[in-house]
Formats: sequence, C-alpha cells, structure tokens
Amino acid sequence: MRRRVVLAVVTVLTLGLGTASAHAAGQPPGGPVPQPPPSGFDFTRPQVVATGLQVPWGLDFLPDGSALVAQRDLGTVVRVRPGEPPRQVARIPGVVAGGEAGLLGLAVSPTYRWDRLVYVCFTTATDLRIVRFRLDLPQFPQVILSGVRRASAHDGGRIAFGPDGMLYAGIGDALVPADAQNLASRNGKILRMRPDGRVPVDNPFAGSLVYSYGHRNVQGLAWDARGRLFATEFGQSAWDEVNLIVPGGNYGWPVVEGRSSDPRFRDPVVVWTPAEASPSGAAFADGTLFVAALRGARLWAVPVSLAGQVGLPTAELSGAYGRLRTVERAPDGSLWVTTSNRDGRTTPAPDDDRILRFTTGRR
Repeated sequence: MRRRVVLAVVTVLTLGLGTASAHAAGQPPGGPVPQPPPSGFDFTRPQVVATGLQVPWGLDFLPDGSALVAQRDLGTVVRVRPGEPPRQVARIPGVVAGGEAGLLGLAVSPTYRWDRLVYVCFTTATDLRIVRFRLDLPQFPQVILSGVRRASAHDGGRIAFGPDGMLYAGIGDALVPADAQNLASRNGKILRMRPDGRVPVDNPFAGSLVYSYGHRNVQGLAWDARGRLFATEFGQSAWDEVNLIVPGGNYGWPVVEGRSSDPRFRDPVVVWTPAEASPSGAAFADGTLFVAALRGARLWAVPVSLAGQVGLPTAELSGAYGRLRTVERAPDGSLWVTTSNRDGRTTPAPDDDRILRFTTGRR
C-alpha cells in the first residue's frame, strides 16, 4: 500500500477555491515574507494573438519575437505573431497522441541565430523522446533522447534551456510511481543534458542525465533572476506543488505528496489542492513566478524575492478563459498564456484554443 506523508499543520487547513484559502495553502514554510513590488501586468485587457488552435502545449520565441507553438494532438508546430494568422511550419514525424500524450514541450536553441535548431518532446507509439531539427528542414529530426517510457498520462514533457545552456526536461512517472525513486529509470525525474543529448560532466549522478528525482508529473520549468530553478508538479489527490530544484534533490514521490517531516525529502515551497491548480507551465517575470493552472482555470502569481524567499500566491484570470496550459515571457517583456480547453476535459468556446498576450501598464 502506498504511504503518503503530509505535514500535520497543512492537513488541518480548510481549503476552498477562493484567494484567501489559496493563500493559506500556498503559505511557505516559516510563514509569509515581505512581498516584492507587483509585476505590473494588466490582466484586464488581453490581446488575443491566436484562436482556433488544437491544445497548444510547448511555446517558445524566435529571435524576431514570433513564437513557435506545439499542438499536442495534431503533432504540428505553428508560427504565431500578433496581427497574423498562425502558420504551420512543421509536422513532427512519429508523434502518437492520445489521452495526455502527443507533441508536448518545445524549446528554441539559445544559439538559434547560428544553428537554427528547435527542440521538441513527444510520445511515439513506443516511447517518449526529444528530437531537434532545423526549422527549414523539419522532416529530418535528430533524436537526442529516446527510450523513455511513455503512457497515456503522466508523461511530463516540458523542456527548456537553462541559463547554463543545458537542456532540462520534466519527465513524468508514466503511471509507475515507484520509478520516481529509482535512479536507474528516467521517469519521475528532471533530466539535464547537453544540447546534443550527452550527459554534462557536472550532473549530480555520474554518467546519468538525472538532475532531480522523486517527481510525479513535472510540467513547468522556470529560472529566476539568480538562476534558481523552480518546477511545478501535479499531485495525486491531495497537494500540487512548486518545488525549488537543487542538483540531486529527492522530492519524495510516491512516499510523500506535499510537505513532510521526513529529512530524506525536500519540501515544496508552495502547495495547492488540485482543484485550485493542477499546475502546468511556469515563467518568471519581474520577481514573480507565474503558473498556468488547468483544473484551477487561473494564473497563479507567486512572488519570489532576490534572496529566494517565496511569498503568498495570488490568483489572476480566475475562470475567465478556462483551463490554462502554458505561460511564457516574450522578448518584448509581455506575458503569453495559452488555453487548453480542447484537451477533452471541458467544453471549449468557439474560438478555443487561444493565445493571450498581456502587457504591463508601463509605456
């Protein structure tokens, strides 16, 4: 029988769907900390960048400010820019969708101006893999990671380049929870690799891509101004999480869901109930970690100080646009958010799925 450990002070909280209860759930260990200045985004006046998309999942920006967007169930990549209709630029060979699987994360090479490379993570009929391709030759992808177990759910799939130039991948437990504690498995992990898929020499486990473990289903990766990695994670039925990731850290799943007093495991810095969150994409902007919530149908704003102290989350866009999958900071400073209302979990609006763009009040 699976054992779940949750800190006693958390279990006695009465959690609803309102902001006040969310504040209690999200309270970091040690109590609230002083709040940094607000990010300044105007969430009352979105610009609709794109409509009619099919489960937009991964999103990243090209040097010219346009975005590449992966459509999960279609296995296609579209190029999006404000004021223009989306244009398909690639169909990824071998994508097999179904359930939560399909074409997932997307990352543009940090040296794209020279190499023209785009990276995607997706499920095939037999595995989960990461490939890279030149945008002008998408029919010839190069596999840099393969053989990872896939499933109809819990694939993770978010990929992103860190400030160190390495490629990070959130990989779910693929419905086998015990593998999250097995260092010989790549499931239930955050992986760190060189851009060609090789193991960095400074990874915490020699010869292994594993960067952290004990994860259930990581779908958000974001770095703050000091280069600290934060990851969002779906819980099972009690607690969703935001974790501060350290090399070699064990985050407890499936022994722990949420916070615990077990010294073997690292506690999350924020917890929510799944009804409030089901957190997917994440992005930093102006000292705030933004988290896109699917079941919670809102955008969480989590203040993080320069010292790394995590403040109390507040909710934006609550219920306004349905399920939210991905949030990214654009090169021009705006915040882009994708809906996920055609993923089979709700009734979509006629113009779903959409990409919304939010700017600050500063001119």
